[in-house]
Amino acid sequence: MNLRASSTRQYIRTALKNDNLRQAVNKATQTALQKRLAIVEQTPNWEDLRLRAHSIKQNVIEHLDEYLERFEKKCGENGIHVHWATDAEEARTIIKKIVRQNNVASIVKSKSLTTEEIHLNPFLTNLGVETLETDLGEYIVQLLDQTPSHLTAPALHLTRQDVGRIFQQKLGVDYTENPHELLQIARKKLRQKFLQADMGISGVNFAIASSGAFVVIENEANARLSMGLPRIHLAVMGIEKLIPTFQDLPLFLKLLPPSATGQKQTVYVNIIGGAQYDVLGEGPEQVHIVLLDNGRSKIAADVELRETLFCIRCGACLNVCPIYQQVGGHAYGWIYMGPIGATLIPQFLGLHEGRFAPFLSSLCGACHEICPMRIRIPHHLLKLRNQVVEAGFSKKGEKSVFKLWAFLAQHPVLYRLTTWLPGKIQIIYRRPFPAPGYWRKRALGLFDSRGFRRRFLDEQKQRKRRANIDQQHGMTT
Repeated sequence: MNLRASSTRQYIRTALKNDNLRQAVNKATQTALQKRLAIVEQTPNWEDLRLRAHSIKQNVIEHLDEYLERFEKKCGENGIHVHWATDAEEARTIIKKIVRQNNVASIVKSKSLTTEEIHLNPFLTNLGVETLETDLGEYIVQLLDQTPSHLTAPALHLTRQDVGRIFQQKLGVDYTENPHELLQIARKKLRQKFLQADMGISGVNFAIASSGAFVVIENEANARLSMGLPRIHLAVMGIEKLIPTFQDLPLFLKLLPPSATGQKQTVYVNIIGGAQYDVLGEGPEQVHIVLLDNGRSKIAADVELRETLFCIRCGACLNVCPIYQQVGGHAYGWIYMGPIGATLIPQFLGLHEGRFAPFLSSLCGACHEICPMRIRIPHHLLKLRNQVVEAGFSKKGEKSVFKLWAFLAQHPVLYRLTTWLPGKIQIIYRRPFPAPGYWRKRALGLFDSRGFRRRFLDEQKQRKRRANIDQQHGMTT
């Protein structure tokens, strides 16, 4: 599935016609929001936690170079091989070298958006290396040759009936829509792959700068098996995933699970501090970590937009977003979607390719209110919209409309005539005016025949009249 952010308008039209997708997305997001709310209401200091986490990430991003150097040094002391990748191509080249040097024939992966970002799966497949996603949601979308449609629930856009049909067609099993039976089918298919794999690849949720360790949290144990059974473990990490010390980790572990899955805590918290085979006689013989920039240092250099790197990929902003609820994740055209994706797409892919993303928002502010990191997403979307317009990538029709409005605003008589006339015409028309791309689904409001100016002047007269009455009443008493 090759998505393009520049094709997002087409994806949106397709999604709006898919009632099954919209129902599945709406049901899943509403369930997630209800579960999150129940946990947050049980956490009396939730806002204090958000403020503290925001402050910590701000400090890290503002001093990212120092924390990265510290992390690299500590990783080396722990026996972890650190690799630096400027972009996706360099990251893939590094991974290819490790694969070739170790004669890797099969790989199991745990869920990792960063590896999706660099298109790692098709790259490894083209090398002739069997690469299998082991997270259930990722496994399902891999069978469909799709990308995840949600940051934490990759197959959120599919119903259990959809999954039953996918397993029947792709795995050759009898149809069932029973969740327990579907899980058993996937488990049976995957378990042998864990035992046979030469390498396990994971993402990173948090990296501890002071200790040279990294953390992967999960619910299914697929990451634990991917990291623990193969002889090589390779992690791909965006350079923004750092936190200063282990003492900071419990704070983020309190914020991420409720926001992501509505849990107090995830089932598994895996902390990797180096290869353990020589010590325990089990586990990986080698641990590698690829530190991926891919545009992140450029974002960190922007005093305002660097805040978008605070994201911990919980997906809460997607669940609450009225746009995402209607079109799902694939409509955004990249592996980061929803409100936070709308800020990242033009920054990672460029203003031309990502020119539509900042406008996929109602600017209602719900994403900022729910974000555990207190990222001011609407503020950043407005800045990115301005950048798109200043770069000349906005639509010609919009430019024409705003030029006309600016002209009328400078000529009061014409402005009054233009705003007065529609209301008079509508008295005769007697129904809302059609608006392209809008009126077939919902009605526009009727124009007020009196208009704002007349209402404003009448209100001023009423206030003066009331003030005079109050003054006269005061004099008589």
